[in-house]
Amino acid sequence: MKHITLFAGHYGSGKTNIAVSVAKYLKKQGFDTAVVDLDIVNPYFRTKDSEDEFKKLGIQFVCSEYANTNLDAPALPKEIYSVLTDENVKIIMDIGGDDRGAVALGRYTPSILEENDYDMMFVANCYRPLTTTPEEAFEVMREIEAACQIPFTAIVNNSNIGEETTAADVIASFEYIEKLSKLSGLPVKMTTATKKICEELKKKALDVFEIELQKKYYSIK
Repeated sequence: MKHITLFAGHYGSGKTNIAVSVAKYLKKQGFDTAVVDLDIVNPYFRTKDSEDEFKKLGIQFVCSEYANTNLDAPALPKEIYSVLTDENVKIIMDIGGDDRGAVALGRYTPSILEENDYDMMFVANCYRPLTTTPEEAFEVMREIEAACQIPFTAIVNNSNIGEETTAADVIASFEYIEKLSKLSGLPVKMTTATKKICEELKKKALDVFEIELQKKYYSIK
């Protein structure tokens, strides 16, 4: 993976679960890993919910002091700059939902683009109300790019309907994701799945990545 991997997408697309799971995977592979939480949009469901687990695993974690509060303020710690410049660390960045959340990323755009060692992943979930068509998802993608001035490099298929998701539900999303890929000209980097359906999906898709759901995931309707 690149030095920096950013996950962004529509509000509720599931990017936080992916960011946490990828960070844990990289750490288990022996990489020094850091998670940067730039989600200033959703104070309830955030990577900070995994902070204790990060500490146990030795994953560095940086987030706004307003994480898990009811304040929606883009106050971001200075430590982010030092983390971003550490070439020995694999950095996972959780970007806020939609273009509003991507604005916070803008202040780091020049350094990220200058280094040019990043992947910007668009997290797509065809089962979310406001991205039920590839065209809607593509519009969100362009809005995020305009807000943060960093182009997406790939798509993550995170289509799911919560803990009830079956392999058939994910397979049904393939046509949607393929069309989004054609609209954007971007490759599909991976398809996510929980452990219970991962093996079944691997028979139907390449690059299936197993994710774990955060505890608060099930509370979101």
